[in-house]
Amino acid sequence: MDLKQQAALYALRYVHSGNIIGLGSGSTMALFIEELGALLKSGELSDIVAVPTSDETAQQARQAGVKLSTLDEHERLDIAIDGADEVDNNLNLIKGLGRALLREKVVATHAHEFIVIVDNTKLVARLGKRGPLPIEVVSFAVDSQIRWLTELGCVAELWLSENGSALLTDNGNPLVRCWFDNGIDNPKHLASLIKSRAGIVEHGLFLDMATKVIVAHETGITEMERDD
Repeated sequence: MDLKQQAALYALRYVHSGNIIGLGSGSTMALFIEELGALLKSGELSDIVAVPTSDETAQQARQAGVKLSTLDEHERLDIAIDGADEVDNNLNLIKGLGRALLREKVVATHAHEFIVIVDNTKLVARLGKRGPLPIEVVSFAVDSQIRWLTELGCVAELWLSENGSALLTDNGNPLVRCWFDNGIDNPKHLASLIKSRAGIVEHGLFLDMATKVIVAHETGITEMERDD
């Protein structure tokens, strides 16, 4: 069993019959959804309602036999479970390389508890050291946004598909990837700057949001919890 599957299986202990849950996106979540479906089929869990964060997640959940709903119907979620691209020592995250950061952030903010499942390769001392920060922008004046983001000390680029066209989110917006050579020095300040810029829809910094991070190591599972 690989580390992602170990983390996904472990996280299921926090899901209980009757829960309304948020389902994140990505490869680790695909494993979680598969295992969740198996527990529903066996009767070990029942009456689970899930709000998906992407069209891909919704399709995976349907195939697994998970009942789906929306935040319009269930404004408060018992729990949201998702993966992450990076996790620092304070449980701050970079998410969005699965191209669903906006919906993931919306769903997470509606949950009583936000649990993140990762393997140990996602742990970093400083956010932005392992990979880029994704940012969702409107399609109008994308080049202007890229130039402005570059002034923040990163290398910003439009995220392109294999055929050279802009990759679009489920919301129909393009994504910009920002690379920081030495990581992000002050994530909260950066998040505030980016969020204040007209034309930027959302960024992949998930700060002070995760309540628990489940980490799969070669030697077993550990849990990180935020100090409130």
